[in-house]
Amino acid sequence: MMQTLTEIRSLLAERGLRPKHRFGQNFLHDQNQLRKLLDAAAVESGDLVLEVGPGTGTLTEALVERGAEVIACELDTDLASIVAERLGDRIVLIRGDCLGSSRSLNPALTELIAGRPFKLVANLPYQAASPLMSTLALHHRNCTGQFVTIQREVADRLLASPGTKAYGPLTIIIRACAEIERIGTLSPQCFWPAPEVTSAMVAIRHKAHLPMDDPARFARFVTRLFTKRRKQLGGSLGRDVLERAAIPGIDPSLRPEALTVEQIVKLSAHAG
Repeated sequence: MMQTLTEIRSLLAERGLRPKHRFGQNFLHDQNQLRKLLDAAAVESGDLVLEVGPGTGTLTEALVERGAEVIACELDTDLASIVAERLGDRIVLIRGDCLGSSRSLNPALTELIAGRPFKLVANLPYQAASPLMSTLALHHRNCTGQFVTIQREVADRLLASPGTKAYGPLTIIIRACAEIERIGTLSPQCFWPAPEVTSAMVAIRHKAHLPMDDPARFARFVTRLFTKRRKQLGGSLGRDVLERAAIPGIDPSLRPEALTVEQIVKLSAHAG
């Protein structure tokens, strides 16, 4: 059985703890939503699962019950202690940040995963969501998919269309590497304490092959391109780049936000 809201509150109260705003701690307690996330991830016995921000272990325990091999990473030492007490040697627990330097995965996690296929299944801390999702999509091809709860605003960016305000670097970087599906929308009342924003669950299913040769270079190109999102391509990239690329549908008068993900991937191969 999953932890109830009463149990989550008690686990913290017994230790004199409260949710910490600086870590963005909002505990997902709606069991129907948690099951929806697990079902979308199709977690089966023997699957290797990375969970970031396990909190008191509500989702962690459900993953273990489904037979998953769980590697959990928790930045808050108090919460890490709760997870360790409840699950002991049934999981591998890393205490620290999920990311290392230069937006790479924590080296301890990389070593534990050791190139094996894995899924990310997590109620992600909001501040870690975008860099972690990008890092896994671009640089960890053994990650087959990400099934996560994030801010609805971030989910909207992942699913945004060209020409819209939400369309930008995160959209392009993730969508170049994966197919995105919105699993559902969660009201603030699904969490304790209730956040000030609405959340969403998304499935990010990684493509078998990346469409670019150098993922890091591609990410830099996209970020640089969108620092001048209102500037015409002929001015920001130079007409020689566009002439060299000769991509149908792209002309110097267009702005970056008008291009499709596929066009940007092709254009990046010709940019310096």
